[in-house]
Amino acid sequence: MKICVIGGANADITATSSSMFVPGDSNPGKVRISFGGVARNVAHNLALLGDEVHLLTVFGSDSLAERLREHCIRSGILLEGSETVPGASQSMFLSINSPEGEMLGGVADMAILDRMDQEWISARMGLINDSDAVVADANLSAGSLSSLIGCCRPPVFVDAVSCAKAPRIGEALALATGGLPAGKQAIAAIKCNSAEEGMLGIFGNGLSEAVGRIYVSQGRSGLKVIEKGRESHFPALECKVVNTTGGGDALLAGIVHMGKDADVSDAARAGLLCARCAVSSADAVNEGIKNLRI
Repeated sequence: MKICVIGGANADITATSSSMFVPGDSNPGKVRISFGGVARNVAHNLALLGDEVHLLTVFGSDSLAERLREHCIRSGILLEGSETVPGASQSMFLSINSPEGEMLGGVADMAILDRMDQEWISARMGLINDSDAVVADANLSAGSLSSLIGCCRPPVFVDAVSCAKAPRIGEALALATGGLPAGKQAIAAIKCNSAEEGMLGIFGNGLSEAVGRIYVSQGRSGLKVIEKGRESHFPALECKVVNTTGGGDALLAGIVHMGKDADVSDAARAGLLCARCAVSSADAVNEGIKNLRI
């Protein structure tokens, strides 16, 4: 499949405590720099699964940004729809993890992504509409998401990113659905976690009817899928967790790779296989995903 992925690409700083993390104190551990961002991670996973992937994002012009661009290209991600901003610093994400690899908290410096406004999206609709599927993350503003939903012909998959950004999805749907034909599915699927689910702003107001499926990652408790008001649950796959950062991105990549019309159990299985592979690695993306049979 040819897939356009739109959203954030970051330099990731991951700090993992060697013992129980003590807030307000200096904790011994390991700190490493890698490359991530929800959209970039999804794009990287999809490229490893064999899809033709076009990443639409904004890069800074510092040394980290240059390394990130080169890493994307080496990973098989196409960047002709992306932009480099002169004089800007690369967006970054800092996470603090427990010794078990669970994220305790994080800080995202994503201001550069504000450039991806409605005009920016509109200028790239030719490339977007030439795809078989589109993935967007909620680093895009509600207005940008709304423009994408309203003008996009391929099925759209959206990642909620965080509790702070998940409400943009409901806002975007409210803006977009008024101009859509009655009964048109605005979003093929949303991927979120349990905390983000309550922040989507699409329940109780009819907006959820414009979404095909909602995949709710529940960590070690597995995956919940909501479709036409019905819930299904799929257990997590056993594995040794090294780093949970990137697990949800791999989950979404597996779901998207299966296509809009995949049976819910097949899509869930593919997503969970990719998620298990991701969290088994110290990196946000595990190159071993290319060896999965899904």
